[in-house]
Amino acid sequence: MHPQPLAYRDEEFFESEEARPLRILAEYLEPLRRFKAENIQDTVVFFGSARIHSPEQAREALERLERRFQPGGASNPHLERSRKAVEWSRYYEDARVLARMLTEWSTALDTQHHRFVVTSGGGPGIMEAANRGAADAGGKTIGLNIRLPFEQGANRYITEGLHFEFHYFFMRKFWFAYLAKSLVIFPGGFGTLDEMFEILTLMQTEKLAKQIQIILYGSEYWDPILSLDPMADWGAIGPGDIDLIKRADSPEQAFALLKAHLTEHHLLPPTAQEMKAPGIAKTRS
Repeated sequence: MHPQPLAYRDEEFFESEEARPLRILAEYLEPLRRFKAENIQDTVVFFGSARIHSPEQAREALERLERRFQPGGASNPHLERSRKAVEWSRYYEDARVLARMLTEWSTALDTQHHRFVVTSGGGPGIMEAANRGAADAGGKTIGLNIRLPFEQGANRYITEGLHFEFHYFFMRKFWFAYLAKSLVIFPGGFGTLDEMFEILTLMQTEKLAKQIQIILYGSEYWDPILSLDPMADWGAIGPGDIDLIKRADSPEQAFALLKAHLTEHHLLPPTAQEMKAPGIAKTRS
């Protein structure tokens, strides 16, 4: 007879329905432990589409398609989408440049902790661009990846030791929000909107004990998609709620907004109350 394993070493038990609370708790405690070990104090989170490729990848894909179809022939939907992808790829480059600018600034701060660390969902597209830009600057960069059967794996630019894999979307969202001092929202789809509106709701209902900033990047993309004025006109949100979102159309403009917000709200010494709070090092908020 084989000896019965200890409960906390029983893999079958940990995969069971009864152990779900333990798995959820693990997705809180394990990242907490690593963030402490890596001396991470806070983050700036980049959201955006996984479908936006680098300019090099987008141009190469377009050239391959163009070689397959005769010039002057009938319009091909694959070719048109590929041309749009080349146009869209500028947002990849903008995210990379902004992440590099932010990281160069934050790593030069006189601080004992790693401040305003560029964080993404860990995958391709805008997520890769953000991690890549921070890596270009020689800084730490975080990837909070979600384990899905049909998704690509984490990108290669995440700092070793700061790649996290989550099963539960809500625990991943918790870590996006818990350390974030600013969010930069690049063009994206349903997932990007979901993540942005989750934080907006927490801000509107004053459930965040810190000053957080949301920057919507890319007016050409977002203006036709996201107009909040009718919501205010109908009274669904307050007039001031529209001001929760700032807008930017260049890395320089976005960085100026980030630097001003982070300096004003998060580079002062923590209060005595915050020093007593448990967990990761706190900032004034």
